[in-house]
Amino acid sequence: MSSSGPPAGDGRDDASGPGPAGAAAAADGSVPVSRSIVERWKMEPAAARARLLLRAVAWLFSLLALVLMASNKHGHGGAQDFDNYPEYTYCLGISIIAVLYTTAQVTRDVHRLSWGRDVIAGRKAAAVVDFAGDQVVAYLLMSALSAAAPVTDYMRQAADNLFTDSAAAAISMAFLAFLAAGLSALVSGYNLAMEVLV
Repeated sequence: MSSSGPPAGDGRDDASGPGPAGAAAAADGSVPVSRSIVERWKMEPAAARARLLLRAVAWLFSLLALVLMASNKHGHGGAQDFDNYPEYTYCLGISIIAVLYTTAQVTRDVHRLSWGRDVIAGRKAAAVVDFAGDQVVAYLLMSALSAAAPVTDYMRQAADNLFTDSAAAAISMAFLAFLAAGLSALVSGYNLAMEVLV
């Protein structure tokens, strides 16, 4: 009688089956980890994904506002140095706070996607931190650009130069960062409301 089973020595070396290649793929953590991150990203609620993207956008524009304002020093006896104007110094300080906050929050969101757990224990506590933090940063950004915009507009009426253009660009970046942080605060408020209802 002839046996109908597969040959005894047929061990295919593909990544999904037994054999040296399959064992190597299982032992190598890079493929499963990257795959698990993608799977967790797809499993994340749409609101959480939107919040991560909004915070990344807020980080980018806050950083641009910081760089533009910090480099806005053009001499002329100090008349075109940003640090001689309290409104611009305040705008720079708020941009630094926004960059630090959004960096921490984006890092936290990426950590949750990578490891499947939040660095803040308790879902309701995390939702409160998200909502309060986004609200405060959005308010500070609005107050900073509201303080700096009238000064810039007044100076541009007398002279439109590189100093006023750089200040206006920094204020525009701060405004875009405010929009992203404000939308993120709306998403965080929705998440907080869902946590309270649940």
